[in-house]
Amino acid sequence: MQIIAVTTPQLAKRFLQVAVDLYKNDPVWVRPWDHDIEAVFDEHKNKLFRNGTAMRWLLKNEQGQFIGRVAAFINNNTNKDATGGMGFFDCINDQAAANLLFDTCKNWLQESGMKAMEGPINFGDRDKWWGLLVDGFVHPTYGMNYNPPYYKTLFENYGFCNYFEQYVYRYIVAQPVPDKFGEKAERIAKDPKYRFDHLHKNDLDKYTAYFHEVYNAAWGKHIGFKPIKLEQAQKIMQTIKPIMDPKIIWFGFYEDRPIAFFIMLPELNQVVKKLNGQFSWYHKLKFMYLLKMTRSVNKMYGVIFGVVPEFQGKGVEGGIIKAAEKVVQPLNKYDELQMNWIGSFNPKMINIVESLQTEKVKTLVTYRYLFDRTLPFQPHPII
Repeated sequence: MQIIAVTTPQLAKRFLQVAVDLYKNDPVWVRPWDHDIEAVFDEHKNKLFRNGTAMRWLLKNEQGQFIGRVAAFINNNTNKDATGGMGFFDCINDQAAANLLFDTCKNWLQESGMKAMEGPINFGDRDKWWGLLVDGFVHPTYGMNYNPPYYKTLFENYGFCNYFEQYVYRYIVAQPVPDKFGEKAERIAKDPKYRFDHLHKNDLDKYTAYFHEVYNAAWGKHIGFKPIKLEQAQKIMQTIKPIMDPKIIWFGFYEDRPIAFFIMLPELNQVVKKLNGQFSWYHKLKFMYLLKMTRSVNKMYGVIFGVVPEFQGKGVEGGIIKAAEKVVQPLNKYDELQMNWIGSFNPKMINIVESLQTEKVKTLVTYRYLFDRTLPFQPHPII
């Protein structure tokens, strides 16, 4: 078998094609947009290249067929414990082939001074391409990893250990919000200092500032958290503006101070699956038509939910959920909500989500591999 570094545009296209070839007989897999994957490895589009680096490889067998791919990366912005990343792993069901891909990442990271690697992860934010699917091999939501069940064996046989898990929960929109949330929402509703409202596109700059303020306050105590700048919040909002449905993006306020948000988006993979990875002008038109003008999208997914610390546990969670229910249910547009990326290290959020009488439909694992095998392995700390 031969490892080939991706160093040309032709090999970059082959990197995309490997996944297409491996999943061609899997009816569940959704081919991601090619430009989404390419952007991760584009030094002009991915800001992490300012202080980090990434490398990709292909694996070819003796017959000249490409049978695997992988990437490794170093993010110096958050790399206090000398841990690199590996991701975009795809491989035939062959341990020797998988080991060669893993070894390639390990050797490259070790040469750069890394002491461990996590994977499969993204060279970017956690909301995309993060974690190995180990349970719930159903339709992947936009930006989430999907893989065959045998990948778990390939990772664990190599020596990867479970660092933390990520859960996806499904909530049926038509079902009433449980009484627990309703009671808290009623208490909040009687206090005129609280109010909840969905985003209004004509005031996008104002809601962007709300998002920026709540995001930094709500997540500031989390391990490894790095505050975002207003310019980053503006970029996020401008990115999702073409696809957003304002009535499923909610904010909570106390005396006009933003204290919470619940951001949901239409589940884009219901449309992306029809575009074969392409994003030409024709495919953009087709995408927007299917998204806006048809019933192709009947699911939404939760991008992020946050409440600033001093208002947690006071009923704000129930208040914003109940307020959203009163608007979203009558739309008769969405049948279900998938709540993505609930980390096993965040029991508070798990409790909130499970209290909504949701169903856990997927489990993904973020693995860690220590290069010094004599060191004790420590799972992700609880927050």
